[in-house]
Amino acid sequence: MPHPFARGLRRTGWLAGLPALALIWASATLYAGPRIAERLEAEGAAVAAGTATDTGEPWLRLAVEGRDLVAAGEAPDASARAATLFRLAVLDGPRRIVSGVGLVETAAPFQWAAIRLGPDRVALEGSRPVEIGRRALEARVTGMLGPGTSLDDAARAARGAPPDFPSAAAFLAARLSGLAAGGRAALSDTVLSLSGEALDVPAYEALRAALSEPPAGFSIGRVEILPPRVAQYRFTVEKATGGIALDGFIPSTADREAARRAAQEVAQETPGAAVDDRLVTARGLDPAIDSKTLIGFMFRLAALIQTGRVTFTDGAVSVSGDAMDAQAIPDAEALMRDARPAGVSAGRVTLTARPLSPYRVAIRRTPEAVTLTGHVPDAATRDRVLDALRPRLFREPILDRTRLADGAPPNLGAALAAAAPLVVSLAAGEASVSDRTLTLTGESLYREVAARAPDRLAEALPQGWTGKATVSARQPAERRDPATCRADFAAATTGADLRFPVGSAAPGPTFYPTLDALAALAKACPTLRIAVSGPADPAKAAPTPAAGPGEGTPPAAPPEAEPTRVASAAKTEAPGKADAKADPKPAGQHDAKAHDAKAHDGKAHDTASEAKPDGKGSGTDAIKEAAKRGKPSPKPSPKPSPSPKPSPKKPEATADEPPQDLPRLRAQAVVEYLLQAGARPDQVSAGPDTPAGPVTFALLP
Repeated sequence: MPHPFARGLRRTGWLAGLPALALIWASATLYAGPRIAERLEAEGAAVAAGTATDTGEPWLRLAVEGRDLVAAGEAPDASARAATLFRLAVLDGPRRIVSGVGLVETAAPFQWAAIRLGPDRVALEGSRPVEIGRRALEARVTGMLGPGTSLDDAARAARGAPPDFPSAAAFLAARLSGLAAGGRAALSDTVLSLSGEALDVPAYEALRAALSEPPAGFSIGRVEILPPRVAQYRFTVEKATGGIALDGFIPSTADREAARRAAQEVAQETPGAAVDDRLVTARGLDPAIDSKTLIGFMFRLAALIQTGRVTFTDGAVSVSGDAMDAQAIPDAEALMRDARPAGVSAGRVTLTARPLSPYRVAIRRTPEAVTLTGHVPDAATRDRVLDALRPRLFREPILDRTRLADGAPPNLGAALAAAAPLVVSLAAGEASVSDRTLTLTGESLYREVAARAPDRLAEALPQGWTGKATVSARQPAERRDPATCRADFAAATTGADLRFPVGSAAPGPTFYPTLDALAALAKACPTLRIAVSGPADPAKAAPTPAAGPGEGTPPAAPPEAEPTRVASAAKTEAPGKADAKADPKPAGQHDAKAHDAKAHDGKAHDTASEAKPDGKGSGTDAIKEAAKRGKPSPKPSPKPSPSPKPSPKKPEATADEPPQDLPRLRAQAVVEYLLQAGARPDQVSAGPDTPAGPVTFALLP
């Protein structure tokens, strides 16, 4: 070997063989590597095919990484997993087996989710039903996502899936197509949830509509979908003769409801006006501006125009159109100057004052207040209407929201003053004026008032005015056929045991349920005729003389029924009263007993008033009068003395002796209660007196 060459070879050493080694490695990588990978894939596919389940798909999934085999999937049991891994290990060629094979378990709760990673890429995670093949489920999901979407499926087979899982997965995948990157559609047992940002306005509206109809057997849980962001945020309130139109964008559903409520309040001032909601939920409002404050400000401006538009765009509010009246123009300018929300700029105020057509004003009665709205020509007309209302209202406040404007019809003040008493007599209603037409609507507590309203309105209106009254009764009359009335009467009186306390003509609290039922029946049955019979007190047993020495004959026993009634009545009296009847009391103690009787009558009076269903008095004056006449007190002498002496011609009257007409007084007390409770005078009358016992009722032909 020449000397220079040998010296160079010694200098380079083993580095001279690197190019040859690199050539050998490149040949092995480019030629032998793919052949090895193909052979491993073929051999692994044969093993995977042997793991096919009832779905027709193998549970084993294999991937080749160089000379390594990566196994994944969920084996039905541990023995199947061990057998499959052994078959892979004995293959000729793999350097190692990387196992990620798990076991099929029961998932509780069963959760599955689809997450959008990009425009054409979606990841699946959680659990999928073991009864459904992976490829079959992926095909169902991809079909709802759109062609060209790739799936990163990391879901594991598990048991415990809800019924009809594929339908729920397809529903969620379809909703996911309307969300931007980061959107998530998830299932937890039978509850579906969505979160993310909508792609655009149509997608947001489609999502809202679709969520109202979930698949059968599933419900909608947490929904956190952000509206899309728009470049130019605008909001418009347009007021026309037919109503109010809302257009543009709104930040949230809550703001949309607030705008609708405000529009309905303004629309109520115009008969027949409606609200047309064309709002779309979207973001883009400056965070420095409070959305609800902006909505309220714009509707304050809208209340000052007859027709026109209030618009928010490019951060400024402007108003244009026909002003409500001449006063509305400076009012709108003052609002724009002094009441603008923070962050909002002042736009143009372009309003024109025109004569009102039609000229409107209204008196509205509610349970809380009486409100005047609309226009009046001058302060004198306003004062005339207020003077007609004030004497007829005791608790309800009067809210005057009228404005001054020209163009009122003649005799407007007289028409409103005539309508004021009619409105106040209603439970709720309104008298509205449109030019020279006055319309009275509402409901009354009484049918008679409702029936007379048209005639009273026609008589009260000035000449040249027309009126229309539509007043209904709050509780229309009920009518029953005679057979039903008789059956209901028998049901109401059967088992009723209405007994007066001894010596009293005041009904007790136990009377009122039965009497109220009979009064209601009388109102529903105009042909019903009821006779009420009052009972007498039980007869007292004759006093037994004291037995003398050697006298052992017992006294005759009283009738069986009488002691029972007396004992029953005695239970209702105060303790010690039975002893008072057995032993005569001095005259000074009779006043205390009469005082107790008065207190008992007052209690019955209060109970009767509370039991009255329509809030009126319940005949308590007549009941108290009857009770006073039925009190067991001695007849007063013209000149009372501290110790009255008994008359020699008459036997001495005891304090417990009831008046002779006590049955009649008791019947009259019941009749008076029924009349005050709503029965007509020709429907209830007093019947013949009855012996001791309960009050009896009878139907008259």
